[in-house]
Amino acid sequence: MKALIIDDSRAIRALIARTLDSLGFEVVQAGNGQEGLDQLVAHPDVGIALVDWNMPVMDGLDFVRHVRKNPETNRLPILMVTTETEISQMVRALAAGASEYLMKPFTEDALADKLHLLGVKAA
Repeated sequence: MKALIIDDSRAIRALIARTLDSLGFEVVQAGNGQEGLDQLVAHPDVGIALVDWNMPVMDGLDFVRHVRKNPETNRLPILMVTTETEISQMVRALAAGASEYLMKPFTEDALADKLHLLGVKAA
């Protein structure tokens, strides 16, 4: 399965990509929400998006809203991966359509657990 990582930090994208690669995922990356939307058009076979909240150009919350409004992508599992730790922010993300929420910093096991919870597998 193909996973889309959207984060303005190259280091975080690399960390998530290593974990997903070790789990057997093919990875596509973007540096902000608009690039993420562009990647969804270029790669319609993406099976999950892992999205940071705070990014330039288009933040993660706006990305989630755009994906949910589009009939072609509205069922895509979206894991919000962010430093936003306030419960109110988690509620906002889930209300906007995020499927799950993972707070940074996180462990590889925590990421794998969230993917399992979402029923997302590499093969």
